[in-house]
Order: sequence, then C-alpha cells, then structure tokens
Amino acid sequence: MTQRPGARAEIDLAAISDNVRALQARTTAEVLAVVKADAYGHGLVPCARAALDGGATWLGTALLDEALALRAAGITGPRVLAWLLGPDERWADAVRADIDLSANAPWAVEAIAEAARAVGTQARVHLKVDSGLGRGGAAVADWPDLVDAARKAEADGSVRVVGLWSHFAYADAPGHATVAAQAATFREAVGLAEAAGLRPDVRHLANSAATLTAPEHHFDLVRPGLAVYGLSPVPQVGDSRSFGLRPAMTLVGRLVLVKRLPAGSGLSYGHIYTTDRETTVGLVPLGYADGVPRSAGNVGPVLAAGRRRTVAGRVCMDQFVLDLGDDPAEVGDEVVLFGPGDAGEPTAQDWADATATISYEIVTRVGPRVPRVHVGGPSEGGDS
Repeated sequence: MTQRPGARAEIDLAAISDNVRALQARTTAEVLAVVKADAYGHGLVPCARAALDGGATWLGTALLDEALALRAAGITGPRVLAWLLGPDERWADAVRADIDLSANAPWAVEAIAEAARAVGTQARVHLKVDSGLGRGGAAVADWPDLVDAARKAEADGSVRVVGLWSHFAYADAPGHATVAAQAATFREAVGLAEAAGLRPDVRHLANSAATLTAPEHHFDLVRPGLAVYGLSPVPQVGDSRSFGLRPAMTLVGRLVLVKRLPAGSGLSYGHIYTTDRETTVGLVPLGYADGVPRSAGNVGPVLAAGRRRTVAGRVCMDQFVLDLGDDPAEVGDEVVLFGPGDAGEPTAQDWADATATISYEIVTRVGPRVPRVHVGGPSEGGDS
C-alpha cells in the first residue's frame, strides 16, 4: 500500500499496557483486551502484545482470521476468543490453533463439533445469548435449543462449553434501564444453562463502558475495547484522564505546500470557505481516503503553526487545506490532527464532537495509507 508523504499514526504501546493495568485495577475479573479491527486501527499484533504486557489474560477478535493472525505471529499463551463467525469459517484451523469460538445457534455448535472430531481435538466454545441488544446471540426463546445442542456436543467429547456471554446495548448510558434488564436476562440464561449441566469457566457481559461504570456486572471476565486504547466510551461521564487512561494514537501529517493567497480566495471544492484577508494557506496530504471525515470541512480541529485551527473548506479524498493567517509556516512542518492532548493538540474525542460521531470511528477509520509507527513497548513482529 502506498503511504502518505510525511503522515503517520504514532502508537504509544506503553500507554496501551498502562491502560490495561488501569482497567485491571477496577475489577476482580480477568481482562480480555479486544483487538478486533486491527486493534481499533492501532495495529493488531503490537497492540495485542502490549495489552498482554499490561496484564490482559485474554484477547478478543470479531473475525476468525484476526485470531488466526495472532496465533501465526507467535501469540500462543493467552486465550483468544473470536465471535463474529459464519457458516464457511476455517473451523478446523481454529480448533488446531486453540482458539475459543462463539456460537449463536445450534448450527454453529454442530460445525465446530464436526471440525473438532476431524482434527481430533476438543473445541472450546462460548455460547452467546441475546439479552437485549437485538444483534448477535441466540434469542431468549431459542436459548434452550442452543444449550441442548451444546450439551450433546459435550456428551460426545468434541466440545467443551467454557463461556457464556452477551453484550450490552446501552452501557454507555450508565443507569439506563436496559443495563439492569439485560444483566437480569443474562443471569437467567446462565442459570438455565447451568441447570442443564453446563459448567462454564467464565461468564462475561461487560464492555469498556460497563468495565468503567458498572462493576456489579463484571462477572468472571470483562471485555474492554476502546478503553484499552485510552479513549473514554462515556465522554459525558468522564474523559480519558478522569478514568486514568491515556490515548495511544497520535495522527500527524505535514505541510507539503505553503503559499499566500489574497482576500476573497475560495479554498477547496465548492468554496465553502473563503479567505477574508490576505493569508497563508497550507496543504496537508491526508483526506477521506485516509480516514479524515469528509464532514470535517470547516470544523475539523488541528494543531498547526503553533496553535489550534480548523480545516478550511471541504476535506478532499487525499488532502485538506488550512488557513494559517500570518503565522510562520514552512513545507515539512508537522500538523497534528489528534493525540493525547498534552501539547494542546485536539483529541480523537474532539474530532468526534466536531463531526457528530464517536471516537471509535475516528481511530478505526484511519486508513492503511497512513503508516503505524509503534513506540514505547513490546512491538516484536514489526509495525502493521
């Protein structure tokens, strides 16, 4: 993949390790660090290692290929759970690689069991119940059938049910009625499964938001994702710093053109920004193909030429423009889109607020043309 000139996403692996330690300090449960989606855009393998260095004992991915990539990189010690699985998965490869697999329905249990029999190794399965999110997991009415299928697979020795789990819909609104309701539904589902003879090692429900705000719902394992990377899933309650977290990603570009333009000059497509005086403008080679939201035109915050500014005009596919006024600037000067905020730069949450989205999207959408540079931690295996 061609890289953007001068651009980089600098990933502080020590921050990731410290964030996991801060999360572990909040719970008596084990910590599963979610590293799906290339570790929320931060780099799968280096961030997985950093999370383990911080005390995580489990890793979680959405896709099976992500879990297999962790094993291929030599991460063989911790438990790895993959959960977003379809009918044509590499089930046998997963069983051979000792990956925990989630099942939403009897067909998945049967596919896993068949693969386990073929491989000659018992598979580890987590059964998921839909406790109210209305997304993945067996509906409550279908839960007994899923439990029954799992008990039959356990009886022939091909499968062991090691986990029961679900996912919150509204944990980012602490105190919302659905949080307690889902927890109650989950407890009922666990009770039914255990009454049927299942003996799971772990029950798990809490995502980042619940890990930070709902200790009563931690059960045996918590599954923080966003918080591992130092971002707050509940910005209305507290920012990263208030939870003892540090954002790990700093997104940096460079000026590749600096020029003076007269008053009345329109900038970028559609001229939605027009200079009101003679001014210096700078061109930054990052655009929506790199993950900079197109909606950031005239609102996206950056730190450039010594102070905070906003994108001037529309964000293009590969570039955007800044109005630098009369401040000194040269080609090659750095422009910080977001980072921890220590030097006055915007944060990912600032970008989320400016573009009416969430910080999850801001970091995960940074594209592959932007190289990841991992610093400050156990980055064996190279940058991604």
